[in-house]
Amino acid sequence: MTKHPLTVAMITAGVLAAGTAAALGLPNWLNRSETQPQAVSVDSAQGAAAVTVANTSPPPVPVLSVAGQVPDYRAIAKQSGPAVVGVTVSGTRAASAQEQGMEGHPFFRGQPGAQPRGRGGNPSVPMRGQGSGFIVSADGLILTNAHVVQGAEEVTVKLSDRREFVAKVLGSDAITDIAVLRIEASGLPTVRLGDPRQLEVGDPVVAIGAPYGLEQSVTKGIVSAKGRSLPGDSVVPFIQTDAAVNPGNSGGPLFDGSGAVVGINAQIYSQSGGFQGVSFAIPIDVALKVRDQIVATGKASHGRLGVQVQDLNQDLANSFGLKRADGALVAQVMSGSAAAAAGLQPGDVISEVNGEPVVRAGSLSSLIALSSPGAKVKLKVWRDHGWKEIEASLGAADGDRVQAAAADAAPTGSRLGLALRPLSRDEQRESQLDQGLVVEGVSGAAERAGIERGDVLLAINGKPVQSIEQVRGVMSKQPKSVALLVQRDGEKLFVPVTPGG
Repeated sequence: MTKHPLTVAMITAGVLAAGTAAALGLPNWLNRSETQPQAVSVDSAQGAAAVTVANTSPPPVPVLSVAGQVPDYRAIAKQSGPAVVGVTVSGTRAASAQEQGMEGHPFFRGQPGAQPRGRGGNPSVPMRGQGSGFIVSADGLILTNAHVVQGAEEVTVKLSDRREFVAKVLGSDAITDIAVLRIEASGLPTVRLGDPRQLEVGDPVVAIGAPYGLEQSVTKGIVSAKGRSLPGDSVVPFIQTDAAVNPGNSGGPLFDGSGAVVGINAQIYSQSGGFQGVSFAIPIDVALKVRDQIVATGKASHGRLGVQVQDLNQDLANSFGLKRADGALVAQVMSGSAAAAAGLQPGDVISEVNGEPVVRAGSLSSLIALSSPGAKVKLKVWRDHGWKEIEASLGAADGDRVQAAAADAAPTGSRLGLALRPLSRDEQRESQLDQGLVVEGVSGAAERAGIERGDVLLAINGKPVQSIEQVRGVMSKQPKSVALLVQRDGEKLFVPVTPGG
């Protein structure tokens, strides 16, 4: 399926400067792969299990809870600020082609490990990065973002009292963007951990961090939304806020009105590279699950169901006989996956996981990925106008690539507006599909719904399509709407169509 670029850029809220220690000497922040280090090799297994997570959390900040009155921001900053740290990373990265051709460039003049053009080798340039973090145990356990420490050769933690420690990366998890650090210290101030499930839209929040390297900066806002699923980050149900978060805030805490940490600031939407009123935090309960796994084993693992899902809208809900457009609509079941073994089918609508409601597709992704491989989950599924309970034993998220799944075209009727033909043998082999109808022509209702010539129609109202006559049979009943499962450019998608007269 053709992918359209976002009109705004998602960037991580981390500061990076190459070849200079100045926190404000920043390159382009819009591309994480260009502005962040590339890899880190961490001996996370040694000593990880010996970490003791002692909770010496400070008492709650006195906060007025009467509606219309604001929290004591001064008290929150005074009590929690000492547990917020700056995280500085350093290392080297491969020089760009432009930098390799610039012998007089300051990145190359007298810098260790750098080689000017014409001397062979693999030129590299020093890099430095800046982020934030916070102390969760008095013996030196710290949480931050994985992208803050990615590729770091050395990580330094700076406390609010100006003491600095070399930190060890116990482990990091790119899927949730969480990293756990350890410094050799004791009696450290810690934050108090809260419950993000108690947050409501409109609640006040406070962010503390080091935007642009400006340490111990405090900003405030409100919860704008909960459970946001972002492109490329469908596992995390982000907390959206309008608290000012900028490059350098990455990994810093987000506090609720009582002074308890409810999230880790991670990303912003921006067209300029700076704050524009939309920032996102990882819920602290997600981070703590990852922390516990990393402390115990040095790594985090995630469950995998093996489905491709999409949100419902009212037209799709009507097509499947649902009154509400809630749930995750299964568009594809991966071969050999836990979902396939459990009997899930395209067209199923998953509404609950172990009793937890699934309102949107992102909710399912979060609930599954934050479960452990091998865990058994009970799914409440809508199929054929009735509810079913299906149990699945989750696999492991291993990054497997999804396999995508000559007669004259025949019209299916003016109400739908499609001209279809069966797949040829060559098309079946190339697309790895054993059934489906190719869209040779499109008009009317189907064209308005977004169906395109060249799409492969795989199912109608959840039933696999075997022939043109089958489609005609469905349309002969004059349904108010139908859900067409199509494959386009290797991706599968349900498209609701409201037939014309």
